[in-house]
Amino acid sequence: MNGRRLTIQETINRILSGDLSTLARTITLVESQKSEDKMFVNELIGKILPYTGKSFRIGFTGIPGAGKSSFIEYFGKDLCESGKKVAVLAIDPSSPITGGSILGDSTRMTELLHHPLAFIRPSASNGTIGGVHANTYETILLCEAAGFDYTLIETVGIGQSEGSIREHVDCMVLLTLARGGDDLQGIKRGILELVDFVIINKCDGELIELSKYTASLMKQTMKLVSSPTPNWKQVVMATSTESGLGMSEFLQKTNLFLELMNINSYHSDLRGQQNRKWFHRSVKDRVIQSFFNNENVKTKLIECEEEFMNKGIDMQDAVVKIIRSFNE
Repeated sequence: MNGRRLTIQETINRILSGDLSTLARTITLVESQKSEDKMFVNELIGKILPYTGKSFRIGFTGIPGAGKSSFIEYFGKDLCESGKKVAVLAIDPSSPITGGSILGDSTRMTELLHHPLAFIRPSASNGTIGGVHANTYETILLCEAAGFDYTLIETVGIGQSEGSIREHVDCMVLLTLARGGDDLQGIKRGILELVDFVIINKCDGELIELSKYTASLMKQTMKLVSSPTPNWKQVVMATSTESGLGMSEFLQKTNLFLELMNINSYHSDLRGQQNRKWFHRSVKDRVIQSFFNNENVKTKLIECEEEFMNKGIDMQDAVVKIIRSFNE
């Protein structure tokens, strides 16, 4: 860096050459809230866009303790051993009080972290709902431009808000644990309609039989659930990263999924849909940011808040006054 920021073209050239240190620094700029960083990134992303879109994007969600990090590391190592470049984007929850995050996935995936074909980037959710960071999509684009064949996204955790990750990925994997019939009711149908794979993980030791039983129950449940991917029926299987049970089969199934996407042109069609949604999200975010950074709006917002709290104005009138102040 020699004490200066790289130009946009220098940054692009280094990312396209696979320079991971430049990739990591650029992702930091993507996540920055500084206006100068945002301007730099916006221009860079626009110029790098033609080099993106080619990776296989897989999202992983699951209940706490289901072993998402261990599963991703095992799967990532399998991919790397087959010669594939793998980027892992791990989203950790942020504290609602301090905004801080542990960002522990790089320490949990120690073997994959040191593989020459792998790149692991933990990011804080910063309060963004949906299981991802507000700029996860831009980070995916940068990883694709750097030449990664697979982009694996580990979400914050299961919940009805996890649906946002579906807009970022080609394939979605739900990891859960062995449980009885009544416990399965806790998995909402909404999340099942978003996933392509349901993994009953940690199928080892005393949980082998219960895990297989859970898988059989889940297979029956999934017969009633529509698949989010055309011509694909969701796969339910039991796995163990300790014994390796089901892991090679999972790799084979994901290869079949990717083949199906390419045969049916679903991959290219999906990219267009994802970029369109990203465009609308970006425009909305920038309009909101521009609005609330406006000095007239800031002043009027404080005035109306005080009036509202003193019951001198109702909500509708306050909103109209604040909106009008933007153009004054």
